Amino acid sequence: MIVEARGLRKAYGPVQAVDGLDLEVQEGEIYGLLGPNGSGKTTTILILLGLTEPSSGEVRVVGYNPTREPLKVKRQVGYLPEHVGFYDDLTARENLRYIARLNGIPDRDSKKRIEEVLKQVGLAEVADRPVRTYSRGMRQRLGIADVLVKQPRLAILDEPTTGIDPEGASQILDMIVRMRDERGMTVLLSSHLLHQVQRVCDRVGIMHRGKLVAEGTVDELSAKTSGEGLEF
Repeated sequence: MIVEARGLRKAYGPVQAVDGLDLEVQEGEIYGLLGPNGSGKTTTILILLGLTEPSSGEVRVVGYNPTREPLKVKRQVGYLPEHVGFYDDLTARENLRYIARLNGIPDRDSKKRIEEVLKQVGLAEVADRPVRTYSRGMRQRLGIADVLVKQPRLAILDEPTTGIDPEGASQILDMIVRMRDERGMTVLLSSHLLHQVQRVCDRVGIMHRGKLVAEGTVDELSAKTSGEGLEF
């Protein structure tokens, strides 16, 4: 099990952002964490990354406790936040080179990786343009390239298609499937967009008010709603 959480809770004052969450993500799957904004998805992700500490409960990510061993988790986990940030005056290639160095990847190794991932995400021809000239969709592609350069076991993607046109979103979803199929990567995809989760995820967990209220394959969850499709 690449992600395992038991009884996870996170409170901000009187507000329970995550409330008794049990979560399992199996190696090699695309797991969709589905729910409306404010349901606790991003807080859950921050706990998994060791960026915030749970109020109670137990969690293991790639075999480590992210609160006590955050650096070990970060070495094996790639993260694409909803609002990805880059150095706008640097080119895509320069941003990726800087990120590779931050992750301790030698230049002799990172050069080949960077060329490969730029091609994979469709940015090879614009790799030497400043990132400030990039559209939202191009920045998201670069964010996925950022994840791929690291070659993680687990990729956590938080609302990766928000603000992107339908064609661009479809291309991002295709990339996510290739991350699993071609690289053997596990993907945790957080989204409020039901049709996108249905398209690419092996299993789905539905969050509501900090709780996991349903879980299963898309077909299993659809069957529970009498074949009418998933609903929040």
